[in-house]
Amino acid sequence: MTTEVYKAIAAITKAFSSTGISKDSKNQQQGFMYRGIDSVYNALSGKLAEHELCILPRCTERVVSEQVSSKGGKLFYVTVKVDYEFVSAKDGSKHVITTYGEAMDSGDKATNKAMSVAYKYAAFQAFCIPTEENTADPDAETHSVDALMALVAEMDNATTLDELKASFAKAWKLSNKNTSIKSHYEKLKGAFSDE
Repeated sequence: MTTEVYKAIAAITKAFSSTGISKDSKNQQQGFMYRGIDSVYNALSGKLAEHELCILPRCTERVVSEQVSSKGGKLFYVTVKVDYEFVSAKDGSKHVITTYGEAMDSGDKATNKAMSVAYKYAAFQAFCIPTEENTADPDAETHSVDALMALVAEMDNATTLDELKASFAKAWKLSNKNTSIKSHYEKLKGAFSDE
C-alpha cells in the first residue's frame, strides 16, 4: 500500500518535470548565477499546499568556526546537518531527508544562510527540480562534448593547413547543431585566435 507522503512527493516531482527553477539570482562578488531560496519557496509553496505536504526541519548538528576575512574582519563559517521531515497532512505518513548546508557571514546570518542552502538542496533532490537552462539530455551533451574533443585531437594531428581547416569546420558545424557545447566551441575558437 502506497502512503500519501510518497504520492505527494511524486505529484510535486511531476509538476516540476515540465518547468524548473531558473538561475535568475546573481552573486555580485563572484558573478555566478544561482537559484535563490526565495525562488524555491515561491515555486514550491503552492505545490506543497495543493498536495497537502508539509516539510518540517530539525537541525541535528551545527558547527561554527571563526575565520578572518581578507580585510581582517570576522567571518563565521557554519555547517548544519538538517533532517527534513516530509509529512502528508492526509494520513500523517512521513519520510525524512537529511542534508547539509554551509554558509559564511560576517554578522549573525550564517546559520540562516546554511539552513536555506540545506532546504534548497533537500527540495532539489526530493523533487528532482530541473533548471530551466538545461533541458537537454545530459548523455547527449556528454557525447557531443566527446565528439568535439575528438575533433580537437584531430586538429592536433593535422599535418597541413587544409586538414586543420577541415577539422575546425566540423567543430563549427557540431557546435551549431548542439547549443549545449557552444561554450566549449567558443573556448576552442578563443584558443585559435590567441595564437
